[in-house]
Amino acid sequence: MSGYGTPEVVATGLRFPEGPVALADGSVLLVEIARGTLTRVSPDGTLAVVAELGGGPNGLAIGPDGAAYVCNNGGFQWHEAGGLLFPGHAANDKACGSIQRVDLTTGDVTTLYDSFEGERLKGPNDLVFDAHGGFWFSDHGQVRDSGRDHGALYHAAADGSRISRQRAQMMGPNGVGLSADGRTLFVSETMTARLWAMEIVSPGVLAPPGPWSPGRFIGTPPAFRLLDSLAVEESGHVCVATMVEGGISIFGPDGDQAFLPLPDIGITNICFGGPDRRDAYVTASTTGTLYRIRWPRPGVPLHNSSIKLTIAGEWPYREARGRA
Repeated sequence: MSGYGTPEVVATGLRFPEGPVALADGSVLLVEIARGTLTRVSPDGTLAVVAELGGGPNGLAIGPDGAAYVCNNGGFQWHEAGGLLFPGHAANDKACGSIQRVDLTTGDVTTLYDSFEGERLKGPNDLVFDAHGGFWFSDHGQVRDSGRDHGALYHAAADGSRISRQRAQMMGPNGVGLSADGRTLFVSETMTARLWAMEIVSPGVLAPPGPWSPGRFIGTPPAFRLLDSLAVEESGHVCVATMVEGGISIFGPDGDQAFLPLPDIGITNICFGGPDRRDAYVTASTTGTLYRIRWPRPGVPLHNSSIKLTIAGEWPYREARGRA
């Protein structure tokens, strides 16, 4: 596709990577869902475990205090086929998802939220911080032997003091991202393959939904593809990691669509980094690969992205392995 660079392998040997965050030194923080870790990928592809999270760490963001905040879905049952790794049903009969905080200077992990009004979180998936220090997160739910959970959207304070549910009974909300002006929350639904936009009327509060929909409908792919996590460009394009036909689905502000195919059927997330925010880092999860792609347009700068991080001492960290 014109204007997009050739995918470059940054690292391999990851166990279903997700939630990439590009750091100023050229390294990338991400989670490995199947390994249950927060992992740092150095520019040369060396992998190092920063923290042991357990369960199923899924989404990742840096908070205003310089800590890492993680959506933990509680864990999957895992299956391998043809050399690829796939998540299956939930690992636990009962919901056990949570929001975790990781002190990056020590690797210590604490649970910030695990319920709302006495109801356990089911499968927290992705999160994004706003300009006010709080964060939006999706609870995708899980598939259990008894059926599929409904999903929901929440807003929460970074200090653990407040959580509110802003949308209930969604069909597997997954990726969340904010527009450049912070007034719109973009949310992808996986199984319906729909991208929604929701107006933010005040910090942590969404405008009421219209009939039969959680927000303003943006679009859906023209073929059978499942939507995962997302990143937003300054231009207003929303870039959604896409599975089945693996790649990035790009939804333009004028209703146009494009698709960048990539060599993995399980493309799960994308973030922007580099000095010009045009280095797209993409997690190819079933093959355990992290790619870097030069992008034609810059991404929206994430809140807290300018914080200088000190991550669990100097190299090597708790465990180092592999290179691309």
